[in-house]
Amino acid sequence: MDFSDVLIPQVIAYCFFFCCRNESEIIEEIVQNIDYELSQTFTSVSEDLVGIDSRVRVVSDMLFGGQNDVRIIGICGMGGIGKSTIARVVYDKIRCEFEGSCFLANVREGFEKHGAVPLQKQLLSEILREKSPKIWDPEKGITEIKNRLQNRKVLVILDDVDNLKQLHFLAVDWKWFPPGSRIIITSRDKNLLSTHAVDGIYEAEELNDDDALVLLSRKAFKKDQPIEGYWELCKSVLGHARGLPLAARVLGSSLCGRSMDFWESFIKRLNEIPNRDVMDVLKISFDGLEELEKKIFLDIACFFKGMNKDQVTRILNQCGFHANYGIQILQDKSLICVSNDTLSMHDLLQAMGREVVRQESTAEPGRRSRLWASKNVFHVLGKNTVSSYI
Repeated sequence: MDFSDVLIPQVIAYCFFFCCRNESEIIEEIVQNIDYELSQTFTSVSEDLVGIDSRVRVVSDMLFGGQNDVRIIGICGMGGIGKSTIARVVYDKIRCEFEGSCFLANVREGFEKHGAVPLQKQLLSEILREKSPKIWDPEKGITEIKNRLQNRKVLVILDDVDNLKQLHFLAVDWKWFPPGSRIIITSRDKNLLSTHAVDGIYEAEELNDDDALVLLSRKAFKKDQPIEGYWELCKSVLGHARGLPLAARVLGSSLCGRSMDFWESFIKRLNEIPNRDVMDVLKISFDGLEELEKKIFLDIACFFKGMNKDQVTRILNQCGFHANYGIQILQDKSLICVSNDTLSMHDLLQAMGREVVRQESTAEPGRRSRLWASKNVFHVLGKNTVSSYI
């Protein structure tokens, strides 16, 4: 692209419009607006994406289906499934069609660390293309967002939302935006999206086997297929990734340039101890649970995966766990699934839950809250290390 196509018309327009204003103000505003125009010509997502096109098409159809009113779409799914990537690709493809746009990344983390005000400032600053507005408290921020964006067709992405309070302070309500505006919310919590009455929810899917192999190969070998001698090793690694894009990417990067002996040792280690980088992302959802829901999740991960839901509910209710409520919460947060009255969860979520229990005492199984592996049960009984923790 010839940058003059962007720069020259913008410079002429801005100089003509601002001819009566202070020279320094004119220059500063020209720079800000040209910077924004140039940003529209570049994508902020890596070109190294696999299996994204079909997902982007589905979300785009949901965004622009129906009348040209305000539409709010949710993208949900477990951690590492690619929600943010899908939203980012859609954002980069369509943001030039709006009068203003903003991608607010990591909303949950931002609220936890700094509160609502910095996110409110970023939202207004990016959409209005001006310096950070003066906001001192969240309630004033809501008023500013309502007043200043009500006549501007906008595209807003709120990434990784986990609390309705976050949506409240960011003034995400169709009544406050003109027709044609579009809002995408990504979250691990499907119920949160339903409660906010979004116009549609896309549940992000795992990669199919072919796409997962391509992604792993790109990270491990810098090509679309494994090199000679590594096919079976790749299949073993993908058996751990189970279609999760995050896992395929992280594991592939960890194995880049490594020997076959290293791969074999790496895979054996994965059978006992999951990859920490992957577990850290998945554990965010677990850490956000209440204590009873944590116990229910760990029990399902250690013992009840694949069992009948009603049977498991009766067992957990006898422990005073209010299982009907807890199981529904776990479903809403994309931690478990219920299909044909059977409880299931992604293998990596199960591995994460079991790793949480293992970390209770890495050296002595008798000090863990749950035992499911026969070797650990034999160890505890044989060494007589049974404790009140179990």
